[in-house]
Amino acid sequence: MDKILEALVSSSHPLAVKRAIVKKVMEAAEKEATEEQCQALYHLTTRLILLGEDAFQRQVGLQVQEAYARYHRDEFARFFTKEYVLGLLQQGYGSLDRRDPAILDFLHSSLRLLISCPAVLELAPLLQTEVLRIICERPEPATCAKLATILTDFPQCVPREKAGVLFCQQLVRTFAYFHCPATEEQELREYVTQVTRVSVLLQGIWKAEPAMLLPSLQEVFAIISSTDPSFEPSIALASLVQHIPLQMITVLIRSLTTDQNVKDASMTQALCRMIDWLSWPLANHVDTWVIALLKGLAAVQKFTILIDVTLLKIEQVFNRLWYPIVRQAALVVLSHMLLSFQHSPEAFHLVVTHIVPLVKSLKNDGLPNSKTFLLQFAELVHCMMYQYSGFPDLYDSILESIKELPKPNEEKIKFVLNQSAWTSQSNSFASGLLKITGKSETGKTGLVNLGNTCYMNSIIQILFMATDFRRHVMSLHLNGSNTLMKKLQLLFAFLAHTQRAAYSPRSFLEVARPPWFTAGSQQDCSEYLRFLLDRLHEEEKTISALQVTSPKPEPATTSVETLQAAAGQPVTDMPSHPDPVAAKGDGRTLVERMFGGRLSTAIRCLQCHSLSEKEEPFTDLSLAFCPTMSKCHGPADEHKSSSSVRPCQGAVNGGSESSEGSVKEGAGAGMERPVVEPTLSVPDLVDYFLAPEILENENCYFCERCASLQRAKKVMQVVMAPEYLILTLLRFSYDATCHVRRKILDNVGIPLHMSLPLHQHGISASSSSSSDSPESGENLAKKLKPSQKEDGMTENRRNSETDDSNSEMLSVPYVLSSVVVHSGMSSESGHYYSYGRNASSTDGCVAHPCPKTLENSSLAEISPATQEEMGCADHKPMDWFLFNDSRVSFTNFDSLQNVTSRFPKDTAYVLVYRKQEVSGQPGSPGPVVNGSRLSGEPPLQKELMDAITKDNKLFLQEQELNARARALQATSASCSFRPNGSDDNEPPGSCGPSGGGGGGGFNTISRLVF
Repeated sequence: MDKILEALVSSSHPLAVKRAIVKKVMEAAEKEATEEQCQALYHLTTRLILLGEDAFQRQVGLQVQEAYARYHRDEFARFFTKEYVLGLLQQGYGSLDRRDPAILDFLHSSLRLLISCPAVLELAPLLQTEVLRIICERPEPATCAKLATILTDFPQCVPREKAGVLFCQQLVRTFAYFHCPATEEQELREYVTQVTRVSVLLQGIWKAEPAMLLPSLQEVFAIISSTDPSFEPSIALASLVQHIPLQMITVLIRSLTTDQNVKDASMTQALCRMIDWLSWPLANHVDTWVIALLKGLAAVQKFTILIDVTLLKIEQVFNRLWYPIVRQAALVVLSHMLLSFQHSPEAFHLVVTHIVPLVKSLKNDGLPNSKTFLLQFAELVHCMMYQYSGFPDLYDSILESIKELPKPNEEKIKFVLNQSAWTSQSNSFASGLLKITGKSETGKTGLVNLGNTCYMNSIIQILFMATDFRRHVMSLHLNGSNTLMKKLQLLFAFLAHTQRAAYSPRSFLEVARPPWFTAGSQQDCSEYLRFLLDRLHEEEKTISALQVTSPKPEPATTSVETLQAAAGQPVTDMPSHPDPVAAKGDGRTLVERMFGGRLSTAIRCLQCHSLSEKEEPFTDLSLAFCPTMSKCHGPADEHKSSSSVRPCQGAVNGGSESSEGSVKEGAGAGMERPVVEPTLSVPDLVDYFLAPEILENENCYFCERCASLQRAKKVMQVVMAPEYLILTLLRFSYDATCHVRRKILDNVGIPLHMSLPLHQHGISASSSSSSDSPESGENLAKKLKPSQKEDGMTENRRNSETDDSNSEMLSVPYVLSSVVVHSGMSSESGHYYSYGRNASSTDGCVAHPCPKTLENSSLAEISPATQEEMGCADHKPMDWFLFNDSRVSFTNFDSLQNVTSRFPKDTAYVLVYRKQEVSGQPGSPGPVVNGSRLSGEPPLQKELMDAITKDNKLFLQEQELNARARALQATSASCSFRPNGSDDNEPPGSCGPSGGGGGGGFNTISRLVF
């Protein structure tokens, strides 16, 4: 058969005749053939494929080989041996060089014929070695692309372990040699396609083996930071950037900018080459990485590099604006470079002469996105001309060209400039105490950000502002112990009595960080709060069990004179307090007595009407957003409100806020955002949480009586109200498409007063879950709500059926104590800060039971006249505190209510309400809280006083040394990069120099997590 085929393809017969005979040869493949016949045919077809004189011969070789390999696979496996493959890859075939792409095409087609054959696995080790050798020889992009196709289809041929790391590094280095001399569009498109194919291979390897990512990135940096003048790496490396997880930005940039082994010259070269990557047409996220590196260098005050790179590359970045495919990313980088270069007009004046031609081109090019782009560009130009005024000869023609475009107001320009300065970038690598001198006028103490610890700082501050909890903690006698509660007590003592403006909670962080939290990374503050309370609860239970047979130690006495020396202030009469652990008498821990409540869940089968009830403890309620409530996932949708909002729940128009109000007004006016009143309130979310739920379809209930899945009705009721009610708004929803947690930015009205429905009915102990159940302390958001098919499915929590005739519902009043606000767009980024005030169980606004009609309403929903009648009319004194890491300032309740209206990324996340005592209500405990009467701050114990006294003396010494150092530095300071303007020009959640640890600023591009 091979002789016939060989004679046929070289004959002069018409092509149609040849094709008909070839078809007969292929049909003959179904018949039996000897080993020799098959081997002869495989050798012939291989020669035709690789050395065929024309396309017909190569096509015949492929068709016949595929036909015979399908029916005689074992014979083909014996033909395509390791030795044969090795010869092809190392010696070539006949006149074909081993580097010829045709060799790899033949290898790929042959492997596909053996795809389900064990022979592929036998060839894999050989191919792993050979592909590494080929990559080390720096092949051309076409060869690399074909090799990438093979490895993508046959991942078992990708080198593994150490060889895999070396393969990735060598493949990255090969990218650096992917230069394209082509000038024709078709050739350029083919080149980009080849590079993309190879980058996709690397992406697949990184996903399958994450350990190979970091060595690959180290190789990338080694290449782009090379100062060898004879070597210029290809910008094809830019195609790798889009495959690097954005979550790694913070860690990688911090590592690069703080590595003492990276010289300034190498860092300058690396940054310049990353800016060159903006020219690569298909690379995503290049601008994000460039700006992250620029911010990282600013954070460690490497201003020389920033100045050199800006002056060297600013014109090149500007020139990228002429090309629509890379225009938007180039504008992002250009904006950051110009706005942050605020000590001199030199960088802006390098591009001034190019502005008018670009504006004219954008007006006339007719592209759909040009108008939007032109508005953004004009805003940038206005900001720069405002910053460097006094050059009319340069600016007149520019103003004429953009005169019909909107001009940002002065407040917005100031805001943008202040947030963009190098000195406003995140600086978590430097000491947070550099600027601290003494306590603010609030008398409260901030907490130093130790590197993305704002989640912990905000939680500590709201626990400290939980007055009764703080007093109980401070009254515990824990001398000599090394427990977490002791660490918390010491931290509370410093917050109350230190002379520092901000205290560093490093020792507490070391023992209170959850094991799964990565040091230096942003975390979820709600998760941290739950972990902390659980640790304190379990610790106290353990200690109580160990001390059952031990004698109770005598309480320590406190010297008033020592307290005066430690706190630096006179001590007023403070009552002595019994040990609350001894006084509780009910066996509950402090966490249970302060934050613990109980939730009853009743499920009634709608088929047999049997009822199943269970009681479980909780320390917080996680409130989900109803799909019909939450319509938006972005700040823009918050302007759609059209319905009227109840009194006292909307934004305050035009009011200032003492130390920060004028700043917020300015920022809000600059952004030209309308004041939007919330359409949701916290009571709405509580109603939704407690609303009856129909379990049906995929969520059917397994009824034990029916012994099958049945439709059922589920009702949740609070049967024991906690002293402090913690509410977590579930603002982060998982996006399965992008594999990220997105934030729900709905504005939620926060009432100062609200009530919680409490159902008192008996549930037998046997049907109640233990407090140590696996679900203890956790509340799952309801995912299925009642359908419209059932009667009564839209009833609210007041009218929900409990099926318990003996149930009595009470309305428990609560007053707002503190709120943690999250500023940012996702749970993995942004910033936490908190509002708090001193709220106790005897706060005067709720002195008698709420009217029956107000059982489920916050006082924010009551008319002003009614509020005044109840003694709870809105007040605007500065009785609230804003805790933003190191900074503490006065604020008021209006600021808290309207923070999301003014700054859409800043949303309430965790709320703490204090239960109010209601005089005249049966069973009211009066001033006694769970057996412990605490009406004032407990006296400091000697061990705590000694620690505070020692630290205060050290603080005075530090102040003296800092004053001397500043005096010496003042004479040698040559320049300042700080922009004009006040330190206070930020929203409350911004991360400027006064924000306690710093950050990327409000509404800046790709702000860094801190």
